[in-house]
Amino acid sequence: MSAWTGSGRREWARLRAAPLDLLLLSLFPLALGLLMLWTFSAGLATRLPVAVLDQDHSGLSRQLQRLLDAAPGLALSAPLSDEAQAREALRAGRVYAVLVIRPGLAREIKSGRAAQVSLLHNAQFSTHSGLIQKEVRGAVGTLSAGIEILAREKRGQPALAAARGFEPLRAGLASAYNPGLNYQQFLATALMPALLHLLAMVAGAWSAGRELREATAPDWLAAASGRAWPALLGKLAPAWGLLLAVDGIILLALAALGLLQPGQAPALLALHSLMLALYLALGAAVALLASSLRLALSAAGFITAPAFAFSGLGFPLMAMPEGARLWAEALPLTWVMQAQVGLLQQGWPATRALPLMSLLAAASLALLALAAWRLPAVAADPRAWGKR
Repeated sequence: MSAWTGSGRREWARLRAAPLDLLLLSLFPLALGLLMLWTFSAGLATRLPVAVLDQDHSGLSRQLQRLLDAAPGLALSAPLSDEAQAREALRAGRVYAVLVIRPGLAREIKSGRAAQVSLLHNAQFSTHSGLIQKEVRGAVGTLSAGIEILAREKRGQPALAAARGFEPLRAGLASAYNPGLNYQQFLATALMPALLHLLAMVAGAWSAGRELREATAPDWLAAASGRAWPALLGKLAPAWGLLLAVDGIILLALAALGLLQPGQAPALLALHSLMLALYLALGAAVALLASSLRLALSAAGFITAPAFAFSGLGFPLMAMPEGARLWAEALPLTWVMQAQVGLLQQGWPATRALPLMSLLAAASLALLALAAWRLPAVAADPRAWGKR
């Protein structure tokens, strides 16, 4: 029993002696998780600032502006006087979009000709841009429909027939998942495991690599009676327990906010626990195989820092180039994110995630076995000590 507990007690002592390391595994990720929940607490972005460059100054253009201002996602800023002022407002970030109403809009509509308004938007902010385009299309569509229906009524068509005739075919749009477009549910729940998996690999690399850097690897192995498996598991268990506790608190907060259904939190906690185990084992294995803390930390940053961008949540996997898609599919986080979306938003039963959880467990054991095989060699080789 001392072989299995000796390494763990030693690691806890090292964490207590290094308060910053302890904070990075506990209060720091907890604070970031709560900050993300607070940041996206609005759920859906509203009252995004847009401006109108009205060069028509007609009753029709003013009616369009009233419809835009009534849209919940938009907030009209002060009117603009010319296109130079519009470009400056966009560049300065005072508004996210400018709607340009050209001269003669009302005259063209009254003469029966088609008219057009132009929306200049900052597409670098994809979320803002998408929401603004949706609201502007809705306002312009509402005004356009009203104009057409009124024209049909003036030609003697009954009001109901005019409304039906204007749009004989309609598309019924219904969101199957996340119908409220709640960004707190979508982004906060996705960013938390992305943060935790990064910290887990860094913690695994740091805890194992530091023993080599400080030439204390023999003491580490001796604390587990010379047995590699207890030494590794005891070394990684404190970080795993701390990060999992943080994850559990965040999941409880999500449940309290009504963003999790009954039974979802245990399934997510089990999924995340295996993800954390895998990345901790990966960090330790890289540190021991490379015999270098610096190389292990560099590998942790290379693998985990951009992983969320490759997860398929921000950009579809099927639209990626072949090389990028293969890299994305090689990252465990990609599959964890897909399973999480399935459990949270697509109504998966927990059993559907069991195959992935089995693969994560198998990969963790394989990495631990690789690290356990390497540990006695580096612990007995002074040439592997002290390397940065």
